[in-house]
Order: sequence, then structure tokens, then C-alpha cells
Amino acid sequence: MIRFLFFRLIVPVLILFLLRSVFRSIIGVLRRGDPQRAAPNTGGSSPRNIPRVAELKKDPVCGTYVSADTSVTRTVNGSVVHFCSPECRDKYRVA
Repeated sequence: MIRFLFFRLIVPVLILFLLRSVFRSIIGVLRRGDPQRAAPNTGGSSPRNIPRVAELKKDPVCGTYVSADTSVTRTVNGSVVHFCSPECRDKYRVA
């Protein structure tokens, strides 16, 4: 009776659990290789490069907002003024 129970019920259940864990491992390896299907990284430090957002400055000539990192600058009365282009910088008149 114990032999019947062991070979007919317990062994197939153990084999199913073993196959299930093998398939989950294979699927996990395949998903890690595909960045679109991989789970997002929710940890504190992310290995992905996240673009830095630059501060926006308003061009006093045309009113366009321009990134402080890429703007054309001119120092006026000790303060830096940001422009969208060299043409706007050249049009700027100090009051």
C-alpha cells in the first residue's frame, strides 16, 4: 500500500514540481536577455542612463525658453543672460 502511494502519487507530483522549476528558470533566462520583456528595475540605484533635465532660461529677445546647458550666454552687469542663438545675443540691448 505504501509502495503504491509512493510510486503512483508522490513521485509524479515531485516530477511536476521539478519540471515546473526548470521551465521557470529557462523562462527567466530568456526574459533577462530581452530588455522589452524584462521586469523593470525598481531598486534604489538604476544602471540605466537617465537623462539629466537642464534648467530652462528665457531668452530676453524672442521669449524662447532654452536649456541653460546649451544656450548662448553673455555677461551683462555681472549676471549671465541666456540666449537661444547668436543672432538674439547680438540683438540684445542693455537698458
